[in-house]
Amino acid sequence: MNVDVTPNDDGLPGIAALRNIVGAVMTIALILSVLALLISAIVWGFGSNSSNPHLASRGKVGVLVSCAAAVITGAAVTLINFFWNVGQTVS
Repeated sequence: MNVDVTPNDDGLPGIAALRNIVGAVMTIALILSVLALLISAIVWGFGSNSSNPHLASRGKVGVLVSCAAAVITGAAVTLINFFWNVGQTVS
């Protein structure tokens, strides 16, 4: 006996609302990534102008982390779909 289970869009009430919530959270994450990028760039600039290597390196790390967060947020749906499809090929 084989089990055959697939995702079901109409299995539970509120799936459409949950999709809207996830989309809103992704939007908030992208906005916060932009804010973090701006703040980190300002910190990097202040650190460079004041000859403070610790502050400048913190700003650089912040820029990289905020860019990585934006990439992961933007690629989240594609990554999940990719790994879902990989999982479906396992037998």
